[in-house]
Amino acid sequence: MRRLINRYIIREIALPFCMILSVLTFVLLMGKILQLMDLMINKGIRLRDIAQLMLFLVPSFLMFTIPISLLIAILIGMGRLSGDNEITVLKMSGVSLHQLAVPVAVTAVAAFVLTAVTTLYLVPYGNWAAKNLLYDMAKQKASIGIREKVFVDDFRGILLYAEKIPIHGDFLEGVLISDNRTIREPSTIIARKAYLISDPDTLVITLRLEDGSIHTADPGLKNYRKMDFHQYDIRLDLPASLSEERNAGKKSSTEMTVAELSASLRSRKAEPAALRELAIEFHKKLTIPLSCLVFALVGLPLGIRAHRAVRARGFTIGLVIVLAFYLLRLSGEALVETGRLSPWVGTWTPNALFAVAGMLLFFIASRELHPLSSFRTGFPLRRGRLVSPAACGPEGTASGRRQQDDTPAPGAQGSGGDAVGQPEARP
Repeated sequence: MRRLINRYIIREIALPFCMILSVLTFVLLMGKILQLMDLMINKGIRLRDIAQLMLFLVPSFLMFTIPISLLIAILIGMGRLSGDNEITVLKMSGVSLHQLAVPVAVTAVAAFVLTAVTTLYLVPYGNWAAKNLLYDMAKQKASIGIREKVFVDDFRGILLYAEKIPIHGDFLEGVLISDNRTIREPSTIIARKAYLISDPDTLVITLRLEDGSIHTADPGLKNYRKMDFHQYDIRLDLPASLSEERNAGKKSSTEMTVAELSASLRSRKAEPAALRELAIEFHKKLTIPLSCLVFALVGLPLGIRAHRAVRARGFTIGLVIVLAFYLLRLSGEALVETGRLSPWVGTWTPNALFAVAGMLLFFIASRELHPLSSFRTGFPLRRGRLVSPAACGPEGTASGRRQQDDTPAPGAQGSGGDAVGQPEARP
Protein backbone atom coordinates (compact mmCIF):
# COMPACT_ATOMS: atom_id res chain seq x y z
CA MET A 1 0.00 0.00 0.00
CA ARG A 2 2.79 2.40 0.85
CA ARG A 3 4.46 1.82 -2.53
CA LEU A 4 1.17 2.49 -4.26
CA ILE A 5 0.80 5.80 -2.42
CA ASN A 6 4.39 6.77 -3.26
CA ARG A 7 3.90 6.05 -6.96
CA TYR A 8 0.63 7.96 -6.94
CA ILE A 9 2.22 11.08 -5.40
CA ILE A 10 5.24 10.90 -7.72
CA ARG A 11 2.91 10.76 -10.71
CA GLU A 12 0.97 13.77 -9.43
CA ILE A 13 4.24 15.74 -9.30
CA ALA A 14 5.88 14.37 -12.46
CA LEU A 15 3.09 15.30 -14.89
CA PRO A 16 2.98 19.05 -14.08
CA PHE A 17 6.78 19.07 -13.75
CA CYS A 18 7.30 17.89 -17.34
CA MET A 19 4.68 20.29 -18.68
CA ILE A 20 6.00 23.34 -16.79
CA LEU A 21 9.61 22.48 -17.67
CA SER A 22 8.77 22.36 -21.37
CA VAL A 23 6.83 25.63 -21.30
CA LEU A 24 9.41 27.59 -19.29
CA THR A 25 12.34 26.35 -21.39
CA PHE A 26 10.51 27.18 -24.61
CA VAL A 27 9.64 30.68 -23.37
CA LEU A 28 13.26 31.40 -22.45
CA LEU A 29 14.45 29.99 -25.75
CA MET A 30 12.03 32.12 -27.75
CA GLY A 31 14.12 35.24 -27.07
CA LYS A 32 17.10 33.56 -28.74
CA ILE A 33 15.08 31.99 -31.54
CA LEU A 34 14.12 35.40 -32.95
CA GLN A 35 17.78 36.42 -33.15
CA LEU A 36 18.77 33.09 -34.67
CA MET A 37 16.04 33.34 -37.29
CA ASP A 38 17.48 36.71 -38.30
CA LEU A 39 20.84 35.02 -38.87
CA MET A 40 19.22 32.39 -41.06
CA ILE A 41 16.99 34.72 -43.10
CA ASN A 42 19.17 37.81 -43.49
CA LYS A 43 22.67 36.41 -43.10
CA GLY A 44 22.29 33.11 -44.91
CA ILE A 45 23.23 30.84 -41.98
CA ARG A 46 22.23 27.22 -42.50
CA LEU A 47 19.25 25.79 -40.65
CA ARG A 48 21.41 22.93 -39.36
CA ASP A 49 23.76 25.38 -37.65
CA ILE A 50 20.82 27.26 -36.14
CA ALA A 51 19.34 24.05 -34.70
CA GLN A 52 22.73 23.00 -33.35
CA LEU A 53 23.24 26.38 -31.68
CA MET A 54 19.79 26.14 -30.06
CA LEU A 55 20.72 22.70 -28.73
CA PHE A 56 23.89 24.12 -27.15
CA LEU A 57 21.90 26.92 -25.50
CA VAL A 58 19.27 24.65 -23.90
CA PRO A 59 21.44 23.51 -20.90
CA SER A 60 21.99 27.12 -19.81
CA PHE A 61 18.19 27.45 -19.53
CA LEU A 62 17.58 24.05 -17.94
CA MET A 63 19.82 24.86 -14.98
CA PHE A 64 17.21 27.44 -13.94
CA THR A 65 13.96 25.92 -15.23
CA ILE A 66 14.40 22.52 -13.53
CA PRO A 67 14.34 23.87 -9.93
CA ILE A 68 11.53 26.30 -10.76
CA SER A 69 9.45 23.58 -12.41
CA LEU A 70 10.01 21.26 -9.45
CA LEU A 71 8.74 23.84 -6.94
CA ILE A 72 5.62 24.70 -8.94
CA ALA A 73 4.91 21.00 -9.67
CA ILE A 74 5.08 20.14 -5.95
CA LEU A 75 2.73 22.99 -5.09
CA ILE A 76 0.28 22.00 -7.82
CA GLY A 77 0.47 18.23 -7.21
CA MET A 78 0.22 18.31 -3.43
CA GLY A 79 -2.31 21.14 -3.61
CA ARG A 80 -4.52 19.03 -5.86
CA LEU A 81 -4.42 16.18 -3.36
CA SER A 82 -5.25 18.58 -0.55
CA GLY A 83 -8.01 20.33 -2.48
CA ASP A 84 -9.70 17.01 -3.27
CA ASN A 85 -9.42 15.96 0.41
CA GLU A 86 -7.09 13.10 -0.50
CA ILE A 87 -4.61 14.34 2.07
CA THR A 88 -7.39 14.03 4.65
CA VAL A 89 -8.07 10.47 3.53
CA LEU A 90 -4.39 9.62 3.83
CA LYS A 91 -4.38 11.20 7.28
CA MET A 92 -7.36 9.08 8.31
CA SER A 93 -5.48 6.04 7.04
CA GLY A 94 -2.57 6.72 9.38
CA VAL A 95 -0.18 8.37 6.86
CA SER A 96 1.98 11.07 8.44
CA LEU A 97 3.72 14.03 6.81
CA HIS A 98 7.05 12.23 7.04
CA GLN A 99 5.63 9.40 4.95
CA LEU A 100 4.23 11.88 2.43
CA ALA A 101 7.68 13.48 2.22
CA VAL A 102 9.28 10.26 0.91
CA PRO A 103 7.98 10.45 -2.70
CA VAL A 104 8.54 14.22 -2.74
CA ALA A 105 12.13 13.65 -1.61
CA VAL A 106 12.65 11.04 -4.32
CA THR A 107 11.44 13.51 -6.94
CA ALA A 108 13.63 16.27 -5.51
CA VAL A 109 16.72 14.06 -5.52
CA ALA A 110 16.07 13.11 -9.17
CA ALA A 111 15.75 16.80 -10.07
CA PHE A 112 18.91 17.53 -8.05
CA VAL A 113 20.91 14.94 -9.99
CA LEU A 114 19.57 16.19 -13.32
CA THR A 115 20.36 19.81 -12.44
CA ALA A 116 23.84 18.88 -11.16
CA VAL A 117 24.72 17.06 -14.37
CA THR A 118 23.39 19.97 -16.42
CA THR A 119 25.19 22.65 -14.40
CA LEU A 120 28.51 20.90 -13.89
CA TYR A 121 28.98 19.34 -17.32
CA LEU A 122 26.42 20.27 -19.96
CA VAL A 123 26.44 24.05 -19.43
CA PRO A 124 30.25 24.54 -19.72
CA TYR A 125 30.41 22.25 -22.73
CA GLY A 126 27.38 23.88 -24.35
CA ASN A 127 28.74 27.41 -23.87
CA TRP A 128 32.17 26.49 -25.22
CA ALA A 129 30.67 24.62 -28.20
CA ALA A 130 28.30 27.53 -28.87
CA LYS A 131 31.26 29.91 -28.94
CA ASN A 132 33.09 27.77 -31.49
CA LEU A 133 29.94 27.36 -33.54
CA LEU A 134 29.40 31.12 -33.51
CA TYR A 135 32.91 31.47 -34.87
CA ASP A 136 32.15 29.06 -37.69
CA MET A 137 28.88 30.87 -38.36
CA ALA A 138 30.72 34.18 -38.40
CA LYS A 139 33.14 32.78 -40.96
CA GLN A 140 30.24 31.48 -43.01
CA LYS A 141 28.48 34.83 -42.66
CA ALA A 142 31.59 36.62 -43.90
CA SER A 143 31.89 34.43 -46.99
CA ILE A 144 28.15 34.39 -47.75
CA GLY A 145 27.57 38.07 -47.04
CA ILE A 146 30.16 39.20 -49.60
CA ARG A 147 28.65 39.37 -53.08
CA GLU A 148 30.13 40.67 -56.27
CA LYS A 149 29.42 44.26 -57.29
CA VAL A 150 27.79 44.97 -53.89
CA PHE A 151 29.16 47.20 -51.12
CA VAL A 152 29.25 45.28 -47.83
CA ASP A 153 29.37 47.12 -44.48
CA ASP A 154 28.90 44.15 -42.14
CA PHE A 155 32.41 44.59 -40.77
CA ARG A 156 33.16 47.26 -38.22
CA GLY A 157 34.91 50.27 -39.78
CA ILE A 158 35.35 48.60 -43.17
CA LEU A 159 33.40 48.97 -46.42
CA LEU A 160 34.16 46.15 -48.84
CA TYR A 161 33.51 45.83 -52.59
CA ALA A 162 34.41 42.90 -54.86
CA GLU A 163 34.24 43.16 -58.63
CA LYS A 164 34.05 39.42 -59.22
CA ILE A 165 33.63 36.26 -57.11
CA PRO A 166 34.21 32.83 -58.73
CA ILE A 167 31.54 30.16 -58.45
CA HIS A 168 33.48 28.15 -55.88
CA GLY A 169 33.89 31.35 -53.81
CA ASP A 170 37.42 30.64 -52.60
CA PHE A 171 38.70 34.17 -53.31
CA LEU A 172 37.62 37.64 -54.42
CA GLU A 173 38.83 39.57 -57.49
CA GLY A 174 39.04 43.32 -57.98
CA VAL A 175 38.73 44.24 -54.30
CA LEU A 176 38.13 47.80 -53.09
CA ILE A 177 38.19 48.55 -49.36
CA SER A 178 37.46 51.76 -47.47
CA ASP A 179 39.15 51.46 -44.07
CA ASN A 180 37.78 53.98 -41.54
CA ARG A 181 39.04 52.32 -38.39
CA THR A 182 41.63 55.07 -38.02
CA ILE A 183 39.53 58.22 -37.94
CA ARG A 184 42.38 60.66 -38.45
CA GLU A 185 43.79 58.83 -41.44
CA PRO A 186 41.14 56.92 -43.39
CA SER A 187 42.59 54.85 -46.19
CA THR A 188 41.48 53.21 -49.40
CA ILE A 189 42.88 49.82 -50.36
CA ILE A 190 42.84 48.34 -53.84
CA ALA A 191 43.90 44.72 -54.43
CA ARG A 192 43.82 42.32 -57.32
CA LYS A 193 42.81 39.31 -55.22
CA ALA A 194 41.71 38.59 -51.63
CA TYR A 195 41.21 35.45 -49.51
CA LEU A 196 39.25 34.82 -46.30
CA ILE A 197 41.50 33.05 -43.76
CA SER A 198 40.35 31.79 -40.36
CA ASP A 199 42.39 30.79 -37.33
CA PRO A 200 40.55 28.31 -35.06
CA ASP A 201 43.05 28.81 -32.21
CA THR A 202 42.64 32.60 -31.94
CA LEU A 203 39.07 32.70 -33.33
CA VAL A 204 40.03 35.46 -35.79
CA ILE A 205 38.93 35.93 -39.40
CA THR A 206 41.44 37.68 -41.66
CA LEU A 207 41.06 39.08 -45.16
CA ARG A 208 44.38 38.50 -46.96
CA LEU A 209 44.98 40.88 -49.89
CA GLU A 210 47.46 40.26 -52.71
CA ASP A 211 49.06 42.63 -55.22
CA GLY A 212 47.56 45.94 -54.28
CA SER A 213 48.14 49.39 -52.87
CA ILE A 214 47.06 51.50 -49.91
CA HIS A 215 46.11 55.15 -50.47
CA THR A 216 46.02 57.45 -47.45
CA ALA A 217 45.24 61.17 -47.15
CA ASP A 218 45.04 63.42 -44.09
CA PRO A 219 41.72 65.13 -43.18
CA GLY A 220 42.85 68.41 -44.78
CA LEU A 221 43.83 66.66 -48.02
CA LYS A 222 47.25 68.30 -47.84
CA ASN A 223 49.28 65.12 -47.69
CA TYR A 224 48.83 61.97 -49.74
CA ARG A 225 50.60 58.70 -49.24
CA LYS A 226 50.62 55.52 -51.33
CA MET A 227 52.06 52.17 -50.37
CA ASP A 228 52.25 49.14 -52.66
CA PHE A 229 52.21 45.63 -51.22
CA HIS A 230 52.45 42.08 -52.38
CA GLN A 231 50.51 40.70 -49.39
CA TYR A 232 48.50 42.56 -46.74
CA ASP A 233 46.24 41.22 -43.97
CA ILE A 234 43.17 42.94 -42.53
CA ARG A 235 41.52 41.59 -39.42
CA LEU A 236 37.74 41.59 -39.72
CA ASP A 237 35.74 42.56 -36.64
CA LEU A 238 32.41 40.75 -36.54
CA PRO A 239 30.07 42.52 -34.11
CA ALA A 240 27.36 40.50 -32.35
CA SER A 241 28.98 37.26 -33.47
CA LEU A 242 31.81 36.94 -30.98
CA SER A 243 31.94 38.81 -27.66
CA GLU A 244 34.55 41.48 -27.40
CA GLU A 245 35.50 40.55 -23.87
CA ARG A 246 36.52 37.03 -24.86
CA ASN A 247 40.25 36.89 -25.29
CA ALA A 248 41.85 34.78 -27.95
CA GLY A 249 41.36 31.09 -27.22
CA LYS A 250 40.54 31.62 -23.54
CA LYS A 251 37.45 30.36 -21.77
CA SER A 252 35.18 32.65 -19.86
CA SER A 253 33.87 31.77 -16.39
CA THR A 254 30.63 30.33 -17.79
CA GLU A 255 32.59 28.03 -20.09
CA MET A 256 34.75 26.51 -17.34
CA THR A 257 34.07 23.35 -15.40
CA VAL A 258 34.30 23.19 -11.61
CA ALA A 259 37.85 21.81 -11.81
CA GLU A 260 38.95 24.63 -14.13
CA LEU A 261 37.32 27.26 -11.93
CA SER A 262 38.97 25.81 -8.84
CA ALA A 263 42.38 25.81 -10.54
CA SER A 264 41.94 29.42 -11.67
CA LEU A 265 40.95 30.49 -8.17
CA ARG A 266 43.95 28.76 -6.63
CA SER A 267 46.37 30.34 -9.10
CA ARG A 268 45.15 33.88 -8.26
CA LYS A 269 46.76 35.28 -11.41
CA ALA A 270 43.75 37.33 -12.44
CA GLU A 271 42.66 40.72 -11.14
CA PRO A 272 40.46 40.91 -8.01
CA ALA A 273 37.33 41.66 -10.07
CA ALA A 274 37.98 38.66 -12.31
CA LEU A 275 38.64 36.45 -9.28
CA ARG A 276 35.31 37.50 -7.76
CA GLU A 277 33.57 36.63 -11.01
CA LEU A 278 35.21 33.20 -11.02
CA ALA A 279 34.23 32.66 -7.37
CA ILE A 280 30.60 33.57 -8.10
CA GLU A 281 30.46 31.11 -10.98
CA PHE A 282 32.14 28.40 -8.89
CA HIS A 283 29.63 28.69 -6.04
CA LYS A 284 26.73 29.06 -8.49
CA LYS A 285 27.47 25.63 -9.93
CA LEU A 286 27.07 24.20 -6.43
CA THR A 287 24.13 26.20 -5.13
CA ILE A 288 21.83 25.89 -8.14
CA PRO A 289 21.48 22.06 -7.89
CA LEU A 290 20.93 22.33 -4.12
CA SER A 291 18.06 24.73 -4.72
CA CYS A 292 16.02 21.71 -5.88
CA LEU A 293 16.18 20.22 -2.39
CA VAL A 294 15.44 23.59 -0.79
CA PHE A 295 12.41 24.19 -3.03
CA ALA A 296 11.08 20.71 -2.22
CA LEU A 297 11.43 21.42 1.51
CA VAL A 298 9.50 24.67 1.13
CA GLY A 299 6.92 23.41 -1.37
CA LEU A 300 5.68 20.32 0.51
CA PRO A 301 4.24 22.03 3.64
CA LEU A 302 2.79 24.86 1.53
CA GLY A 303 1.18 22.47 -0.93
CA ILE A 304 -0.72 20.29 1.54
CA ARG A 305 -2.79 23.16 2.91
CA ALA A 306 -6.42 22.78 1.86
CA HIS A 307 -7.57 25.45 -0.59
CA ARG A 308 -9.53 25.97 -3.75
CA ALA A 309 -8.25 26.97 -7.22
CA VAL A 310 -5.37 24.52 -6.77
CA ARG A 311 -3.41 25.10 -9.96
CA ALA A 312 -3.78 28.88 -10.00
CA ARG A 313 -2.81 29.20 -6.34
CA GLY A 314 0.10 26.78 -6.62
CA PHE A 315 1.46 28.54 -9.70
CA THR A 316 1.12 31.95 -8.07
CA ILE A 317 2.82 30.90 -4.82
CA GLY A 318 5.57 29.23 -6.81
CA LEU A 319 6.27 32.38 -8.83
CA VAL A 320 6.36 34.49 -5.65
CA ILE A 321 8.84 32.11 -4.00
CA VAL A 322 11.01 31.94 -7.12
CA LEU A 323 10.97 35.72 -7.48
CA ALA A 324 12.00 36.24 -3.86
CA PHE A 325 14.71 33.57 -4.10
CA TYR A 326 16.35 34.89 -7.26
CA LEU A 327 16.07 38.53 -6.22
CA LEU A 328 17.92 37.65 -3.04
CA ARG A 329 20.46 35.68 -5.01
CA LEU A 330 21.06 38.43 -7.60
CA SER A 331 21.44 40.97 -4.81
CA GLY A 332 24.03 38.77 -3.12
CA GLU A 333 25.96 38.32 -6.36
CA ALA A 334 25.93 42.06 -6.99
CA LEU A 335 27.37 42.69 -3.52
CA VAL A 336 30.04 40.05 -4.17
CA GLU A 337 31.00 41.68 -7.48
CA THR A 338 31.50 45.01 -5.74
CA GLY A 339 33.58 43.39 -3.01
CA ARG A 340 31.16 44.14 -0.16
CA LEU A 341 30.46 40.48 0.62
CA SER A 342 32.48 37.33 0.42
CA PRO A 343 31.47 34.82 -2.28
CA TRP A 344 30.42 32.30 0.37
CA VAL A 345 27.97 34.68 2.03
CA GLY A 346 26.58 36.23 -1.13
CA THR A 347 25.91 32.96 -2.98
CA TRP A 348 24.90 30.61 -0.15
CA THR A 349 22.63 32.95 1.83
CA PRO A 350 19.47 32.39 -0.30
CA ASN A 351 19.71 28.60 0.06
CA ALA A 352 20.37 28.86 3.80
CA LEU A 353 17.46 31.21 4.47
CA PHE A 354 14.96 29.23 2.42
CA ALA A 355 16.18 25.96 3.97
CA VAL A 356 15.53 27.31 7.45
CA ALA A 357 12.10 28.59 6.39
CA GLY A 358 11.31 25.20 4.83
CA MET A 359 12.25 23.30 7.99
CA LEU A 360 10.12 25.63 10.08
CA LEU A 361 7.13 25.19 7.77
CA PHE A 362 7.67 21.42 7.73
CA PHE A 363 7.72 21.30 11.54
CA ILE A 364 4.49 23.30 11.78
CA ALA A 365 2.78 21.16 9.13
CA SER A 366 3.92 17.92 10.78
CA ARG A 367 2.21 18.99 14.03
CA GLU A 368 -0.98 19.85 12.17
CA LEU A 369 -1.00 16.66 10.11
CA HIS A 370 -1.16 14.02 12.86
CA PRO A 371 -2.81 10.80 11.72
CA LEU A 372 -5.71 9.64 13.89
CA SER A 373 -4.42 7.32 16.62
CA SER A 374 -7.48 5.07 16.34
CA PHE A 375 -6.32 3.79 13.00
CA ARG A 376 -2.76 3.38 14.16
CA THR A 377 -3.63 1.42 17.32
CA GLY A 378 -6.61 -0.49 15.97
CA PHE A 379 -8.98 0.77 18.72
CA PRO A 380 -12.61 0.59 17.61
CA LEU A 381 -14.97 3.52 17.28
CA ARG A 382 -18.41 3.71 18.95
CA ARG A 383 -20.64 6.59 18.02
CA GLY A 384 -17.64 8.70 16.86
CA ARG A 385 -15.53 8.08 20.00
CA LEU A 386 -12.65 5.78 20.78
CA VAL A 387 -13.49 2.67 22.82
CA SER A 388 -10.85 1.07 24.99
CA PRO A 389 -10.36 -2.73 24.93
CA ALA A 390 -11.70 -2.97 28.52
CA ALA A 391 -15.13 -1.84 27.32
CA CYS A 392 -15.30 -4.67 24.79
CA GLY A 393 -16.99 -7.98 25.32
CA PRO A 394 -15.36 -11.15 26.56
CA GLU A 395 -14.04 -11.89 23.08
CA GLY A 396 -12.83 -8.33 22.63
CA THR A 397 -14.35 -8.15 19.19
CA ALA A 398 -16.72 -5.69 17.56
CA SER A 399 -19.46 -8.32 17.38
CA GLY A 400 -19.18 -8.91 21.09
CA ARG A 401 -19.48 -5.16 21.67
CA ARG A 402 -22.57 -5.01 19.45
CA GLN A 403 -24.12 -7.85 21.47
CA GLN A 404 -23.47 -5.87 24.63
CA ASP A 405 -25.07 -2.80 23.06
CA ASP A 406 -28.15 -4.81 22.11
CA THR A 407 -28.60 -6.16 25.67
CA PRO A 408 -31.17 -4.02 27.53
CA ALA A 409 -29.86 -2.30 30.58
CA PRO A 410 -31.64 -2.65 33.93
CA GLY A 411 -34.41 -0.12 34.26
CA ALA A 412 -34.71 0.45 30.51
CA GLN A 413 -38.05 0.22 28.77
CA GLY A 414 -38.83 -2.29 26.07
CA SER A 415 -40.54 -1.64 22.84
CA GLY A 416 -43.95 -2.02 24.42
CA GLY A 417 -43.22 0.42 27.22
CA ASP A 418 -43.35 -2.30 29.97
CA ALA A 419 -40.92 -2.20 32.80
CA VAL A 420 -38.09 -4.68 32.38
CA GLY A 421 -36.24 -3.86 35.57
CA GLN A 422 -37.84 -6.90 37.41
CA PRO A 423 -38.27 -10.37 36.01
CA GLU A 424 -41.85 -11.31 35.13
CA ALA A 425 -43.60 -13.39 37.88
CA ARG A 426 -44.74 -16.77 36.76
CA PRO A 427 -47.37 -18.91 38.55
